[in-house]
Amino acid sequence: MQKITREQLLAKASELLSNGTVSAVLGWGKGEFDYDVTPTVFTSAEELNAGFVWNDFCGANFSKYLVAKTRKLEGKLLVFLKPCDTYSFNQLLTEHRFDREKVYAVGVPCEGMADVAKVKALCGDGIASVDTTGEKLLVTTLYDEAPIAIDPTEVLAERCVNCKSKKHVAYDELLGEDGDVIESGRFDEVARLEAMTSDERFAFWQNELSRCIRCNACRDACPACTCEKCVFDNPNSGVENKAPSNEFEEKMFHIIRAFHVAGRCTDCGECSRVCPQNIPLHLLNRKFIKDMNEFYGEYQAGAEVGSRAPLVSYTTDDLEPGEVFDRRDTDA
Repeated sequence: MQKITREQLLAKASELLSNGTVSAVLGWGKGEFDYDVTPTVFTSAEELNAGFVWNDFCGANFSKYLVAKTRKLEGKLLVFLKPCDTYSFNQLLTEHRFDREKVYAVGVPCEGMADVAKVKALCGDGIASVDTTGEKLLVTTLYDEAPIAIDPTEVLAERCVNCKSKKHVAYDELLGEDGDVIESGRFDEVARLEAMTSDERFAFWQNELSRCIRCNACRDACPACTCEKCVFDNPNSGVENKAPSNEFEEKMFHIIRAFHVAGRCTDCGECSRVCPQNIPLHLLNRKFIKDMNEFYGEYQAGAEVGSRAPLVSYTTDDLEPGEVFDRRDTDA
């Protein structure tokens, strides 16, 4: 598959702006560091030329940003969508969270994005610059005279290592070639956790969730979390935007959020990507996805606009709670 370049994306964005197809572009903008790429709205070719970025650190899923960005925008918003992003795009359309007529979606192929935590594990925290223009990432640090060459495949984000699809399921225009749905090992780690005893699983999640600082980054980045008012922002809840004060609180936030997105999570991995504590939050969501696939038949949220998740589609053949517990007793 041919790699899409920044120049190609710039040319397409400038073209659509100049001919009036769109009035603004939602793309990747320069951050404080080369690896600190941030979602940015551009309204002119000059802004695009000065700040538009496309490199190995453009992992942000833009679908959620459409909910807020399209509300007051005059005209259409151009959005670049990687294959995994398009599933969230469709799911949000299914839930009527943004106006499709106000969006011009351009699909871009993706061979995987880098995890800056993995880069830092190889090079240290003192990264001064990262050159992503060649076949290898050339990382210059504050402590080394020569750049450190890294194979991009060594620092792929977990969701890219276990990519579920190179196929775009939504777009108005596609740049480059489309791919296929992929057989990946994304449920392997869930199966490993399921093989543990209940005490071992409790200890695993106790260790992981105890690092949570309740920054709400996972919730704010998650395309499935689009409530106008989150229960955890309710000042009467006793848990409003604060670090956990006890073991119960630190688990409750993530468990409730996982149940909230069950059946609607597209496994985009944004929750884990933005977590400053590197908690593998995606595993909670994948556990629900794996269970639903086994209990009700395989279902991929966002594969089609309007599809109904098993949890909101009642049939007389639905699994009874007792059957679930019987299965778990047998597996144990």
